[in-house]
Amino acid sequence: MHIIKVDNLVKTYNTRRAVKGISFQVEEGEIFGIIGPNGAGKTTTIECIEGLKKSDTGSFIEVMGLNPEKHRKELYKHIGVQLQETSYPQFSKVKDIARTLEAFYDNALSYKELLKDFQLDDKANSYISNLSGGQRQRLSIALALINNPKIVFLDELTTGLDPQARRDMWEWVLKLKEQGRTVVLTTHYMEEAQYLCDRIAIIKDGEIVKLDSADNIVSSCNLTDKVVLKLQQSEEIENIKKYDYLEVEKDKNDNVIIKGDGEIALKVLEILSKEDIKYSDLKVIKPSLEDAYLNITNSREEVG
Repeated sequence: MHIIKVDNLVKTYNTRRAVKGISFQVEEGEIFGIIGPNGAGKTTTIECIEGLKKSDTGSFIEVMGLNPEKHRKELYKHIGVQLQETSYPQFSKVKDIARTLEAFYDNALSYKELLKDFQLDDKANSYISNLSGGQRQRLSIALALINNPKIVFLDELTTGLDPQARRDMWEWVLKLKEQGRTVVLTTHYMEEAQYLCDRIAIIKDGEIVKLDSADNIVSSCNLTDKVVLKLQQSEEIENIKKYDYLEVEKDKNDNVIIKGDGEIALKVLEILSKEDIKYSDLKVIKPSLEDAYLNITNSREEVG
């Protein structure tokens, strides 16, 4: 069942079209990701779906059967929007904000139970300014769930978190899906999108250039494996580079990265043996969503 329908969404700022007639549907119960370069139109798209921005004439958006512009008050009984931490008074206590939000809704979930679920019950009397980055992000999800929403919108959920805190947040998002909620998220982290999302829309210059599962997106690019290894003698890299059907480069950690068509691992092993090159830590790495993303968008922008 389509819980969100978007057809020919256009949004113009003055004379610049930020979103250029995109169409997609989000299925009930899925985690749907929107990714793309900075300025691609991701945030504008989400804000139009949430009813925070008015789309151009001719655009069609329906969320749970409601027009987000005309029925925003009714819609906000059913959706949860993760606010940025700067939206909360930094010198307010966690429990005070949570309790206030709970009072707004007739079918609200217990703020005490939510704080417990997100391991924040021991921080109820803490000021928001004293929370760690991970705790603030968990609080932002907890507060987005107080109205017991069917759809949760998450924007750059793990930006600024350390790797472990990011992984912890991923597990919280998966729990939302287990509860039967639909999640729509934007992220700059390709690994995050690949791990969490059932389907992903890649937006570039205001248009959807690819929409599919992460695996299908990667497969569609016909990318090849790459071999990564360390050389015992760094100058031996020249003996690999002379095979001009290979792409050979070295990263900042002195790993040699080798790309090529066909059975690349077998070709590299044959060369290493033929040239009597001593090596260690050889790994064969399959193409990732990040590789596909860069291939599709032709962007060398850093993506996390």
